[in-house]
Amino acid sequence: IVGVGRSMNNLDSAVRLGVIDEATQEISEGVKGADLVVSAVPVLRIIDTLKAAIPHLSPPCIITDVGSVKREIIEEVEPLLPEGVHFVPGHPIAGTEHSGVGAAFETLFEERVCILTPTEKTGREALEKIKSLWEAAGSRVVIMDPAIHDRTLAAISHLPHMIAYTLVNTVADAGGRTADILNYSAGGFKDFTRIASSSPEMWTEICSMNRDCIIEMLENFQIRLEWLKNLISEGNLKEIREDFERAKRIRDSLVKQA
Repeated sequence: IVGVGRSMNNLDSAVRLGVIDEATQEISEGVKGADLVVSAVPVLRIIDTLKAAIPHLSPPCIITDVGSVKREIIEEVEPLLPEGVHFVPGHPIAGTEHSGVGAAFETLFEERVCILTPTEKTGREALEKIKSLWEAAGSRVVIMDPAIHDRTLAAISHLPHMIAYTLVNTVADAGGRTADILNYSAGGFKDFTRIASSSPEMWTEICSMNRDCIIEMLENFQIRLEWLKNLISEGNLKEIREDFERAKRIRDSLVKQA
């Protein structure tokens, strides 16, 4: 297993931890003779990374990725594939707010969903191999259309991150010059905003690549916030409680399924 990356410190750590066998900062050197290439870089860099790798790949190499946006990557990468080299777009829905090889642990993908978004051009044998790879890591594999994937992830992952970042900044701003009210935050606030500790680099790029779907979800969220604000303004406790009870039922059912 050859690791390719920007930082030799991170690569050296990966070798020391036994995550990879060899390390290099040169893509052409790292992918030479590879059976499988996994692109695990920020989404805006996946396309350029694979463009740099593809000329150095030989059949029957399989390429996959772990990016949380799929449609644009597929549109850019598929036309570049030489005969006998296959691309199986993937997205394991796992991980924590931490990043870097030091944040890895062996059960990371167990009992997690991994979405694969093949197209008509995706080789069936290559798809089955990548499916088997994620199943071996303990994941439950789901096959999904790329456009549906991007809209789904905008709702269940991208929107929550946008809310978490914004909530932290809103509360920080609310302190003004009189007090740092974040000093008084308890477990609930910290639990809710945990994902605001995620990589700003990664999430900035996701905003760019899945822009339309994220904007749609933000607009839907704004509509519900405005509706709640009006209920509070009107003192409509009945509808507020009904709305909260519906949310509680949905959240409780998710916990039971976990």
